[in-house]
Amino acid sequence: MYRKRFDGMDCSIARALDEVGEWWTLLIVRECTQGSRRFDEFQSGLGIARNVLTARLERLIELEILERFPIAERANTFGYRLTAKGADLYPVLVALMQWGDKWLTPDGRPHIRLVEHASGRPVEKVEVRAASGQALTYQDVRFAAGPGATKKTRHVIGHRNDRVLGDPDEES
Repeated sequence: MYRKRFDGMDCSIARALDEVGEWWTLLIVRECTQGSRRFDEFQSGLGIARNVLTARLERLIELEILERFPIAERANTFGYRLTAKGADLYPVLVALMQWGDKWLTPDGRPHIRLVEHASGRPVEKVEVRAASGQALTYQDVRFAAGPGATKKTRHVIGHRNDRVLGDPDEES
C-alpha cells in the first residue's frame, strides 16, 4: 500500500506525523519512558513481532529519537534510550493518554494514572495556555506565519484568518 509522505508539506504537524505517526513508534517511546531499554523488554511489553520491532528501532535511531548504547553488564548487547528529541515527545504521549482517558475508557475509569514521583499527586492536564496562564482552546488562537513560512503558507494563513475573523468580502 502506498503511503503519502508529508516531509515536503509546510506544516509541522504533517512532518511530525511522518516521523512518529506509525502507531508502534509512540508505543516504543512510551516503553522507553517506563524504563524499557533492551530489545526483549520492548518485545514482551508490546507483543510486537521481532522483525517489526527491529525495523522500528532502526528507524527511530535514524530519526535521532532513540540512540543505541552498550549495556555494560552484558557483553555485545546494546540497549536503546531516548535522545533529547525523543524525550520531547513525552508531553505528546501524556496529552494522548489524557485524551484517551477522557474519551475511550469504560465508565471514565482509566486503568493507569500518572502521578508525580516525589509527591504522589496526579499530574495536571496538558493544556495550551496563554502567557497569563489561562487555558486556551483552538477557538482562542490563530495561526500566524513563522520565520520559515513560505509565500504560499503566508497566503493560506492570511486567507484562513480572514475567514475565521469574518472577512465581510467572504461569501457565506
